[in-house]
Amino acid sequence: MEPEHYFPSPSLLSSRWWTKETVAVVTGGNKGIGFALVKRFAKLGVSVVLTARNKQRGEAAVETLREEGVGDYVHFLLLDVSDPLSVSSFASSFKAKFGPTLDILVNNAGVSYNELEKNSVENAESVMKTNFYGPKLLIQALLPLFRCSSSITRVLNVSSRLGSLNKVRNAEIRAVLEREELMEEEIEGVVGMFLRDVREGRWKKEGWPSYWTEYAVSKVALNAYSRVLAKRYSYEGSGLSVNCFCPGFTQTSMTKGKGTHTPEAAAACAATLALLPPHLLPTGKFFSLGRAATFLNATSKL
Repeated sequence: MEPEHYFPSPSLLSSRWWTKETVAVVTGGNKGIGFALVKRFAKLGVSVVLTARNKQRGEAAVETLREEGVGDYVHFLLLDVSDPLSVSSFASSFKAKFGPTLDILVNNAGVSYNELEKNSVENAESVMKTNFYGPKLLIQALLPLFRCSSSITRVLNVSSRLGSLNKVRNAEIRAVLEREELMEEEIEGVVGMFLRDVREGRWKKEGWPSYWTEYAVSKVALNAYSRVLAKRYSYEGSGLSVNCFCPGFTQTSMTKGKGTHTPEAAAACAATLALLPPHLLPTGKFFSLGRAATFLNATSKL
């Protein structure tokens, strides 16, 4: 899955298909892009579940949104995507509170322990649990709770250009991930191979991405899994769209406040992707917020 050379225009949202009954989940919603996206959804009139792994921070974020006048649209549920028990508990809590009414899932929660110019793999296991296995487990847990509707249910995985296959220098690994009939087990096999190379101290010479390696590999895996899911559910005619979104170099805690644009700018683009009209909604695509992207309007074919 490589970045598209275009980006849907915000003008496409003039065709409003959603109501207050539309339900979105945004993971890692207490700060950064996640918080900005929760706020954006709420202002647009979407009911949104803000998740955070820390109860106090999550509740504080919801209180801030109440003070800004959009609290009626925002709900909080505890979720640590790196913990399978927390994922299972979240799915149960969502079902009890909302039933099978989920329309939009944005897998935004993610971690990187590297400074911008550093490249350690000391936290590779933790990064994989949060950035790859977490979204994968959450999607699987929530699949029975997606709403069956003509508006098409949507999964948007927040990813990175660092997860592009051209960052993988090992030709054999790249060939596996490029296979048309790629399977989940093969993706997990690649992740397992990387973690084994890390444990055995040979990751530098095995052709893995050279910058922010553990983070990049987690996003390579997430992109590959997104492609597999998109293909699977397009064949089954389930009305499920799965896409990836790279927010670009955004001013967040992960970048220590450095970047070319604000979380609000990134969130506006994420909201556009998540709320595209059903007849314009693609699947299996990777959209990247960057200078090279061309914005397409409603008269252009996605």
